[in-house]
This record gives sequence, structure tokens and C-alpha cells, in this order.
Amino acid sequence: MQTTFRNPGHAVRHQCRHGVHKHPTPGMAAGHLQANLVILPRDWAFDFLLFCQRNPKPCPLLDVTEPGDPEPRHIAPGADLRTDLPCYRVWEHGQLIDEPTDVVRHWRDDLVSFLVGCSFTFEQALQDSGIPIRHIEMGRNVPMFRTNIACRPAGRMHGPMVVSMRPMTPGHAIEATRICARYPRAHGTPVHLGDPSAIGITDVMNPDYGDAVEIRPGEIPVFWACGVTPQAALMHAKPPFAITHKPGHMFVCDLKDSDPLVQG
Repeated sequence: MQTTFRNPGHAVRHQCRHGVHKHPTPGMAAGHLQANLVILPRDWAFDFLLFCQRNPKPCPLLDVTEPGDPEPRHIAPGADLRTDLPCYRVWEHGQLIDEPTDVVRHWRDDLVSFLVGCSFTFEQALQDSGIPIRHIEMGRNVPMFRTNIACRPAGRMHGPMVVSMRPMTPGHAIEATRICARYPRAHGTPVHLGDPSAIGITDVMNPDYGDAVEIRPGEIPVFWACGVTPQAALMHAKPPFAITHKPGHMFVCDLKDSDPLVQG
């Protein structure tokens, strides 16, 4: 029987749930909100909630589930966070132990899920304004880097900000800043333009996560706060158990990028 999809986000989640799509999600379900995922035991949930509140640029919070409930009812009713992403990461005491395509066997009744905004959300608006997105052009994941910018600590949670990078001409960078100001729940405006070493990045062609992309003559690297920041914090805080998305393999929501939740 053929499945009827409510919207493109629902279609992407269906492909993930049935093992059809296992790859990064930039450019998918254009115009729909994409989200980072962090899942923690209930006794760590308050620390992470406070971490998001104190660091809204890298961790703009979109939805929080009840303990043991894998359904993000506010941004994708009927979805299942155990199966509806392309790939996950499972952590124990800050160490990565698994990268499965579903986390059903890892699920527990005490787990609280957090959905955090993602910069893939505003990429369609940039493209609609004539600003090219290099990792989409090259069919790659966005490059992401750990920086020397410290996040504000919250309880046991602490660590550096992670950023994503898109090369642009200076003119496009100015226009992108104007456009992205409309999306505070998708990281909003860039946090840095130009010299990567100023934020602790030694080699812009060697990202900590994702894939390297070409930077052409006349372009500068433009950096946005990134929702992989919680994964860097987990490596520092070392909770006994956690689940996240694999960087670039996002949860695609029902909400459009024009929704008031996304545009603040």
C-alpha cells in the first residue's frame, strides 16, 4: 500500500525509519525546519536545559519530550526519535560507542529528548536569494569545527562552541547575515567572518566534523554557531549515557522555515 505523506519532512522521516535514507540531510525537504538531537537520562536533563538557555546561539531549543516518550509532539506529531533520523551516535561517559541507524535497542524509559535548531533550515532562503551553498553544490556534508569560544557552563555541562562554515564572497556574507537574522531558532547570524585562527581553527580544510569544501578566490569563510556544540559538551561532561544525531544527519520536522517558532 502506498504511503501518503503530509509534507516533505514526513517523507524524509519515513525514508529514515525504513532504512532507505542513511546520509546527511542538507538540501532535503527544502523550506522545512531541521533539528539537532540530544537525548539524556532524566537526571541530566535539567543541566542540559540550562545549558541551552545560557547558550541560545549554538543551542536554540525547539522541543523537549517527556521522559521515555520518543515523539516530538510540537514539531513533528507522530514522529519517532528512535528511528526517524538517518544516523545516530551513542555515548558512554563521553566516549562514542556506536553509530547506528536507529536506537530502538538503546532506548530507556528515563530518556529525555531535546531538539535544537539547525542552520540547514535557512539554506533554502540563502539559495533563493542567489547565494550558493558550497557543500550542497559539491554533494557533501557541511564542514564543522571546534573553536576556542567557550560556552557558558551549566551544572555539569561545559565545553567549546562548534561552528559550521560556508565560503562566500564578502557581498554574499553581508546579505546572508541580513537573511539569517530572521532565523534565531536556526542559529541566526554568523558568529565570525574571515580569519579562522581568530576562533582557534588551525586548518579550515580539515574540519572536525563533516566534509571539507572548496574556498574559491575572492571568498571568505563564514562561520555560524552549530548544534553539534552539545556533542563537544558531552565529551567534556561525560554523562554515563547519551544519544545524539551523527553530525549533518538531522531530524527533519513538519514545520516550515517560515513558522513563528523558527523565526523567533
